[in-house]
Amino acid sequence: MTPFAIAQPGRIRFGRGEARAALPEIAAFGRRVFVVHDRDPGRAEWLVTGLRALGLPVASHPCPQEPTLPMLEAAVTAAAGAETVVALGGGAAIDLGKAVAALVPAPGGALDHLEVAGRGLPLVHPPLSFVAIPTTAGTGAEVTRNAVIEVPAHRRKVSLRDGRMIARLAVVDPSLTDGCPRPVTLGSGLDAITQVIEPWLSTRATPYTDALCRAAIPAGLAALRRLMTAEDAGARDTMAWVSLCGGLALANAGLGAAHGLAGVVGGMTGAAHGAICGALLPHVLRANAARMSSGRMAGVQRWIAAAFGAADGIAAFEEWMHAEGLPRLSAQGLASTDHATVAEAARGASSMRANPVELGVDDLVAILAAAG
Repeated sequence: MTPFAIAQPGRIRFGRGEARAALPEIAAFGRRVFVVHDRDPGRAEWLVTGLRALGLPVASHPCPQEPTLPMLEAAVTAAAGAETVVALGGGAAIDLGKAVAALVPAPGGALDHLEVAGRGLPLVHPPLSFVAIPTTAGTGAEVTRNAVIEVPAHRRKVSLRDGRMIARLAVVDPSLTDGCPRPVTLGSGLDAITQVIEPWLSTRATPYTDALCRAAIPAGLAALRRLMTAEDAGARDTMAWVSLCGGLALANAGLGAAHGLAGVVGGMTGAAHGAICGALLPHVLRANAARMSSGRMAGVQRWIAAAFGAADGIAAFEEWMHAEGLPRLSAQGLASTDHATVAEAARGASSMRANPVELGVDDLVAILAAAG
């Protein structure tokens, strides 16, 4: 067996009610707490009030959209003096909180450490204690070691990355996802499913990531279909678990072409990451399947076919997601005239390196055209 390592948070708590139950554990990490939340501060009130009731000074900061470099710089300034950063929200809030925890102790600015658009220098000092509490089931950002930041001047989304950025504590409480709006459930759910499919097909897959993805792929497909028809606590629990599995799998096995393209498309359009991944996934799967004969791809095709009761599962999957309201890439703001530019930029994306086959610029342009 090829040697491998496992990167994951120091501690993961999973289950309904775990978010409130974790407050004393969070309080033990440091006296001064900086809470990053999404655009609605009311959703974080229980967290801020709960930590203050334990005697901690707490400051809170909103993340109203996917984080940009100016947002990150403002948040780092606001967090000066904090000992612990807690991020409560979707992947955007968690990425912003994770980056703040990394950069508050760091000399210099964010561009010193951002990949591609910056200097990509390693962190000199360890990040602050970081706690992640997701409120959507999609990104798995609560267990990854990078934060995605948009750099508007470059029209790119790039990563701040360091092995020490993994959360000290990740709390996955599916009750926080109950009642999530339908478009968010669909987009984030497709992101979660992409993030268990791509590590399963990855050239860096390990027995650890295989164990996570093998069961999560069919479970996620079934749960997401259920949530598009009715609010269901059991399906919410399953999607939260699938999202967690995807985060752990991608942190240890990498991703693939869907994410390699999505990062560039997101930087150019500002569209939601999960929606971009969903629109790309069927076409990336077809492109990969045409060039590989492994049992892994056959397994993915069987799982999708079984979930949709169709001989051509990928076609049925694509038809279903758009029938449920997922916009195609053109409706998300990507012009056909930008396809070649996106493809060229995506070829150098870190996610592309683990794709199971090499896809050239022409292949990637064809994928973008089919998804448009």
